[in-house]
Amino acid sequence: MMRNMEHVIEVSGLRKVFGDVAAVDNVAFAVKSGSVTALLGGNGAGKTTTMVMLLGLLLPTSGTIIVLGCDMLHRRFDALPFMNFSSPYVDLPNRLTVRENLIVYGNLYGVPHLKKRIDELAANLQITEFLDRKHGALSAGQKTRATLAKALLNRPQLLLLDEPTASLDPDTADWVRTLLLDYQKATGATLFMASHNMLEVERMCDDVIMMRQGKIVDRGSPEELLKNYDRANLEEVFLDIARERTNQA
Repeated sequence: MMRNMEHVIEVSGLRKVFGDVAAVDNVAFAVKSGSVTALLGGNGAGKTTTMVMLLGLLLPTSGTIIVLGCDMLHRRFDALPFMNFSSPYVDLPNRLTVRENLIVYGNLYGVPHLKKRIDELAANLQITEFLDRKHGALSAGQKTRATLAKALLNRPQLLLLDEPTASLDPDTADWVRTLLLDYQKATGATLFMASHNMLEVERMCDDVIMMRQGKIVDRGSPEELLKNYDRANLEEVFLDIARERTNQA
């Protein structure tokens, strides 16, 4: 898999229709290699549908998706070994221990020296003490760390994150953000995330894509968006866009 490509994600004319509703409507964007990019929008804006299509789990009604140089409509299995995904809303099998889950997913990804990799991640993510505990018996914070261990198993070049710190206390959330940024800096990986935590986006992201009603309505760095909307923080920008205000209103 090429590591020197300019864009890790390239989307053009992307559309997904459910019945009479266009959940994603003619969306186009590219994500630079090595960037931390956020996809933002209110409930029903089309973020999750877009993310799921990027993963190849949902076929678009029309349009193209190129991930890591691979056409996800025809060659997604070429890209999937170099991608991973984490969401607190998608549980690992609860009856398996954390270690058993990591062994299963590690084998699916063909991770070499799997035991060593699991031990390494367990130390980095501070999950060694509950590796042999069933996933269903873990706290929300412990589950988040276990899910992140799964997401980092194959050292992904592209990591997709859906609300990576949802339901976490501020200290644990800060710890997770630091870990993700450290991983990105150490590996040059690309992070593409959806989040409702605007402070998190301001801290982590260098590019922000704003969606409303299935369309992209604005884009820029957090600093550029704050300047363009003459707002003090990204939450105020989010509210302006979600409520269809403009900076002249």
